[in-house]
Amino acid sequence: MTTPPPPPPQQPPQGPGPGTPEDQPQDQPGGSQDTTPAQQPPGFGAPQTPPAPPAAPQTPPAPPSLTKAPQPGYGYPQAPQAPQASPEQPPAPGSPAPPPPQAQPPQAPPAGPPQAPPGYGYPQQAPPAQPPQGYGYPTPPQPQGPYAAPQQPGPYGQPSPYAAQPGYGYPGQPGQPGYEYPGQPTVPLQPQAVPGGGGRKVNAQLLIIVAAVVAIALIVGGGIWYSKSSSDDNEAKKDDKATAGTSSGTTGGQDDKGTGGTTGGGSEKAPGDPASKLLFQVPMPVVAKGDSVAVDGSWLTDKAYVKSGVAEVSGYDKNTGAKLWTVKLPGPVCEASRHMTKDYRTAVLFQPKMPAKNSSAGCSEVAALDLAAGKQLWRKTVSSGDYPVTFDNVTVSGNTVAAGSTDGGAAFDIASGKVLWSPKASDSCYDAGYGGGPKLVALRKCGSYDNPELHVQTIDPVSGKVLSEYKMTAGIEYASIVSTDPLVVAADVGDSAGDGSGISDFFSVDNKTGKLITRISAPGDQYAADCEGITRIEACTGLAVGAGRLYVPTEEHDGTGDYSRTNEVVAFDLATGKQTGQRADAGDGYTIVPLRMDGTDVIAYKRPPYDKGGQIVSIDGTTFKQTTLMQNPGTDSVRDLESNYLPQYSEIIYSDGRLYMAGVYADVSSTGDKEYLAIGFGTGS
Repeated sequence: MTTPPPPPPQQPPQGPGPGTPEDQPQDQPGGSQDTTPAQQPPGFGAPQTPPAPPAAPQTPPAPPSLTKAPQPGYGYPQAPQAPQASPEQPPAPGSPAPPPPQAQPPQAPPAGPPQAPPGYGYPQQAPPAQPPQGYGYPTPPQPQGPYAAPQQPGPYGQPSPYAAQPGYGYPGQPGQPGYEYPGQPTVPLQPQAVPGGGGRKVNAQLLIIVAAVVAIALIVGGGIWYSKSSSDDNEAKKDDKATAGTSSGTTGGQDDKGTGGTTGGGSEKAPGDPASKLLFQVPMPVVAKGDSVAVDGSWLTDKAYVKSGVAEVSGYDKNTGAKLWTVKLPGPVCEASRHMTKDYRTAVLFQPKMPAKNSSAGCSEVAALDLAAGKQLWRKTVSSGDYPVTFDNVTVSGNTVAAGSTDGGAAFDIASGKVLWSPKASDSCYDAGYGGGPKLVALRKCGSYDNPELHVQTIDPVSGKVLSEYKMTAGIEYASIVSTDPLVVAADVGDSAGDGSGISDFFSVDNKTGKLITRISAPGDQYAADCEGITRIEACTGLAVGAGRLYVPTEEHDGTGDYSRTNEVVAFDLATGKQTGQRADAGDGYTIVPLRMDGTDVIAYKRPPYDKGGQIVSIDGTTFKQTTLMQNPGTDSVRDLESNYLPQYSEIIYSDGRLYMAGVYADVSSTGDKEYLAIGFGTGS
């Protein structure tokens, strides 16, 4: 989690939310967010022709020790920083002092639009200059809309890239063309203590706007109401089991997907010949030059690969890419649930109309989609007074669609659109967001701005009743739900990650009691996972959780060859917080990142060196033996396509011999090269 790569074709790098140091409670019971980024880096686009990859840095950091026994409670390898005293989890007596951090070479912003590197190991090019830590772009701030959630800059002054940007499917700026709602008067709010806990409700008058200077706006107007469905409410059969269908970034986390024979403890079939071929390419939607439109969301059903386009969601034949159906929407998709029910129902957030260039109509619409039938089930809007609530995130658990924001959370029955719970103006806390899938977990925010409290609540998806609660130590402002079962939370404690990853520690929590099981230290300069946590509560990449373990990739380090880079995947025990001592090596020139669990095994993607194609492997959860499930072509043309989809910033789904890679933004190539919204690979005939 050191310096991330330059922004990819579709997605800028992530930034963390600030926080203050947290103690490490062992048996403490029970236990925001949206930012509008200043501006995307200049020349942000999706180039097709990647530049020569960087050579090895002059003074690269030493790779994490993967053989030394870890210190209790802090994870392994040891963080290169001074240990902090903790009453609940002190360092073991006599522990050796951590090594001092190694110097990083100075970097500068890249000239021209950022491009996806073709992989490590390219021997022809000197290393280009890079921006310091990837987070130093001096971009001027933009005005914020009346419905935007709090803006919080990262540790280097760079706001979260996943927050609102004009034309990206988020609330825009008042007074701009295409913005249909008037601004709201604001008044300063004095710091105050607010009681925490309880319920699924929210103070609908509370909006927090954070930029360089913090202010909190009070919404003018009265009660909460819900509009009628703008399409027929359609009943679909109830299904209590949620399965993974999307990958917004390379998250697969806790969910299993796949059919066929086994490679170990999972269900993915190892083919006789793992060599793949390019099956199809989905054309990039047409957008205005200089504009960039959000196209979040991709899913996989038994028959179709489903991908969001500009103001639509379309299903494509899994093998040929032929379009099977399209659900038209009035505006761009802002966010999409990464979960769906067993019978392929999911939910999206979108704008009520197509906005003017560099503006937004607000992400106020929630819709449920039947991906098997290719139709919209219902569409809803939540309002506070005269203004619609703009949501920041959406998820699915069981038959419940849950959407969160700084106005609070609302939930609907996925079949009918019936409101299950809603915000209340009398409440002093609000649901900033939810984690879905096997269980429904709310991240509830209470307290004043300068003394926030985060409550991680496992809730009943139908009633919203709190089943258990873990209260994080005051001072941690933002957190992410990595997995809901087992429950794993990530946070940047004390803003100590230092790399924009949003992760310095993981928290393993008991779903039944709400008690902290263990806290896992994951220093940003040693581990390469990412969590956004400001507005998108589930937006974690490069992680997999299952069978009592957390799988995390290490940062890249020098390989054995010239200009070669590589890394590993290591596992932490969620009961003890310690590493298991096993590792899965990427191989010289490759970098490996977990995609999801497959039973007790891990499905991972290997980004290749400059002269080879990528791979999908299954890592046996017991032996850590790797089985190659797919080997992509190494031809120049195919490699160029694959290299555009950086694992950290793309949607990647693998199942049963099929690999789909997609972007999350539609724009016009700055190089003039042809671009694609998504590509598909397959093994066998």
